[in-house]
Amino acid sequence: MHPMLNIAVRAARNAGKVILRACEDLSKVEAQQKGTNDFVTNVDKDAEAIIRDTILKAYPDHSIVGEELGVIEGKDADYQWVIDPLDGTTNFIKGIPHFAVSIALKVKGRVEQAVIYDPIRSELFTASRGQGAQLNSKRIRVTKSNEIAGSVLATGFPFKQKHHIDAYTEAFKALFVHTADIRRAGSAALDMAYVAAGRMDGFFEIGLKPWDTAAGELLVKEAGGMVMDFAGGASYNQSGNVICGAPKLCQLIVKEIRPVLTESLLR
Repeated sequence: MHPMLNIAVRAARNAGKVILRACEDLSKVEAQQKGTNDFVTNVDKDAEAIIRDTILKAYPDHSIVGEELGVIEGKDADYQWVIDPLDGTTNFIKGIPHFAVSIALKVKGRVEQAVIYDPIRSELFTASRGQGAQLNSKRIRVTKSNEIAGSVLATGFPFKQKHHIDAYTEAFKALFVHTADIRRAGSAALDMAYVAAGRMDGFFEIGLKPWDTAAGELLVKEAGGMVMDFAGGASYNQSGNVICGAPKLCQLIVKEIRPVLTESLLR
């Protein structure tokens, strides 16, 4: 395992311990609303703090971008860690056991190492650029699905951007009539990890943040899949609009949804 991936795994497991301890008594979890339909808990912050401590102990000059605690500008700007300490906070607050820790390392702007860790199921998804993707050290691949018919897709509702609901609903309908089914589980990081592992054929969502997708992006690519925006391009980090899955399936999803999307979602 690459030394920096090893540190990411250690950080994710440390955060997982914090989250699991909190799961033992959710009545003690303090939740606050930081935006429209957007929650943060003391557990998110504690988990991110321990991730930061673990990383900076090993690499004190590296930069960090975290969902909850903001940016640390390190002396070595070439190395930037992108952290979501608890992706699926709403699930966590409600006691729904589906959430994950997501950690990615960008080197000169390109994701090189990725970890998504589900502490409930003890499932560790990892990837190093050029080395493939693994689940608990076993190689994983995206499905060979080359058509929407019969596929199972994952999605996320635009709950933070409800002004897109009409366009999203039309896109959902355009795909749903062809698929076997569409799932909405509440953690984009795990959705992308599940695509990488072949559990889902594809995934699409509006308005994600870099910490939601950075680790999943590398996992999917190293598992043989593609990641693209709603226009079929590579601007998903700017727009936050993400499609991923087997290459042919992604292209078919774009073909189905483009005609029903607003111009703002195709940028």
